[in-house]
Amino acid sequence: MSLTSDQMELRENDIVKHYAAAVAMLDGFDHTPRVAKGAAAAPVAERSSGIGTRRRFRSTTPGLVTRSTARPEGVHLIDRIEAADGDDPLVSPAQAVVMQALRRSLAISLAVGEAFGERTGLGDLKRANLQGTLSADRKQEFAELLTAEALIQLHVFGNACAYLLTPHLGDATVEVGEAEEVLTDNGQLALHGCLWELDQKIAIHAGDVPKLIATVEAYAEQLMEKAALRAQTAGRLEPFTGASWRVEADDLSINGFTPASKAKSSTLTMTFKKPNEVVGNHIAKYQAMRLAKMLMAYDFDRRVNPFAELGGFIFTFMGDGKPGTGKTTLIQMMAGLINDYCQVAGYAFRYQNLSTDNIDSYQGKSGQNAKAFINNVIDPGVIGFGTIDDIDQLAGKRGDRQSSAGQLEITAVLMESFAGANTVVRGNCTFGMFSNYPENVDDALRQRAGARFLVDGPQTREDYIDILALLMGRNHTIPLGDHELFEAQEIKRAVAASFASHARPHEAGLLEVFDRVHSQVGELDTIAKLGTYLKAIQEADERFTGRAIKNITDAVKVRAMDFELPDEWMENPDLFLFQGYERKKAMIEELRVPITTEMVVQEINRYADSEFRYADKSDEVAIDAMVRDFGRQEAAKKRYLEGKG
Repeated sequence: MSLTSDQMELRENDIVKHYAAAVAMLDGFDHTPRVAKGAAAAPVAERSSGIGTRRRFRSTTPGLVTRSTARPEGVHLIDRIEAADGDDPLVSPAQAVVMQALRRSLAISLAVGEAFGERTGLGDLKRANLQGTLSADRKQEFAELLTAEALIQLHVFGNACAYLLTPHLGDATVEVGEAEEVLTDNGQLALHGCLWELDQKIAIHAGDVPKLIATVEAYAEQLMEKAALRAQTAGRLEPFTGASWRVEADDLSINGFTPASKAKSSTLTMTFKKPNEVVGNHIAKYQAMRLAKMLMAYDFDRRVNPFAELGGFIFTFMGDGKPGTGKTTLIQMMAGLINDYCQVAGYAFRYQNLSTDNIDSYQGKSGQNAKAFINNVIDPGVIGFGTIDDIDQLAGKRGDRQSSAGQLEITAVLMESFAGANTVVRGNCTFGMFSNYPENVDDALRQRAGARFLVDGPQTREDYIDILALLMGRNHTIPLGDHELFEAQEIKRAVAASFASHARPHEAGLLEVFDRVHSQVGELDTIAKLGTYLKAIQEADERFTGRAIKNITDAVKVRAMDFELPDEWMENPDLFLFQGYERKKAMIEELRVPITTEMVVQEINRYADSEFRYADKSDEVAIDAMVRDFGRQEAAKKRYLEGKG
């Protein structure tokens, strides 16, 4: 893949020249830990002058380790890796992969650190410090730059290492704990500290070669997370965070403290559904079909989607409805469409679901799981689709005493990722939140859903006939009767009727507001009148804030893109998908339709209906709970008085 406009090339020569230094660190160095406590096994190899490395006896008792503060002969990662397969005198291919990945990652880290030093003048300050000519007024700057260099090299090392080892991961999993020996005095000491700790982790967890790879991968991820956390309060990092480097030979992009990931598809085992197998849910089905095609307009060279630039791209949406109305079927349909389109175009497609399995009892682990989910889906090298089913169970509601710490961690990560200060919408992925009880979702998180899909299932007589015929299959001879099968599911006509039905609100509370404003100002045909209606809604529901207005205007822009990209554009990628960015953008602009007041009124009513619906359900749930509590109190009081009598 070629460089994008915002990337700089990290030249191969600048990396390879650091190989000797990288191998020297892997071969051996001395380090006494300053933060972490040593827990490594006995030395794995004897080292004698003139004699090659030979294996030393290793205990076969699982978990048998000796406490120490430093290995007397220093840290020798190459020897440690060689010992991971017992007494085999030959290095296995997997062991060689780990050694190569560590050498390459260290060299990339040193090269980025060198580039940072050149851009900030740190190299000059180091030389002045060695010569004793560093002025007192620059010592603070020097110390801050050394800290920045250390954090950068730690993160780049972990980032490159995890990235290079990901394709070699098997089924083995290892829990290595957090990275502790994270030193920020300078780049070299930082790398020595993390390599010492990695040596400790391998000694404890890597009892065989598959676990060796898993251990190094897991530690690299922990190291990245700790370095990124420290970087939030460190200074002088702008030359690194404001730039982007690309290592062409590895197809690796380094973008600040954001983890890189391989552009590979996820293995999908779900049963895909065709659009005609989704009965009812006309607006939700139509928007899901359009969104699947919108994703395919993403430009991998520019790393942006024309729909995201023009407006009308749905980054987050919420599908809510009663149990059994078709939320899972909608997910299966949308994932199937994207998967088929990506196979035709040769794009990597990654689908991932965040489930209740990701809630962990360990502090911070649930948030880590949620962040890993987000990072996998937003990877700019793939087309991504992330779903969060039963989000009311997964993400905690702030202020709710029933919410666990893990649930609240997930809520915080999702809120920051969906509409945080650092959120970048490239248009290569979308997230769908689904719930049978959206009133139990935290208000701020729910409002981060840019679009609302009401998944209400079959509604009409024709819908029920269609779904019965579909689910009955063909192993029967029952006549169909007087009915045109699936005629009611003709998407264009059904969607037009569904949108038109929102010319007036559906919820009683909102309908009262609508009629009152309508009687005061007449038809809502100007910006001023529409604004008056929005203010009246806010007075009726204080949760109807500026974010709600943004979601409504985004939905209106989606309606301006109220067209479906032609099927032939998906079937023949040369017609559209493989066109240049500007050409794709122009083709989309030609199809765009004007925004009308009818569209705006319908989208206000659709969004506000959902908020009033959630509020009513939430109030009813709260009232029912209070009624049950009052009943218990009365029963307890009665029993107490009877006992005294």
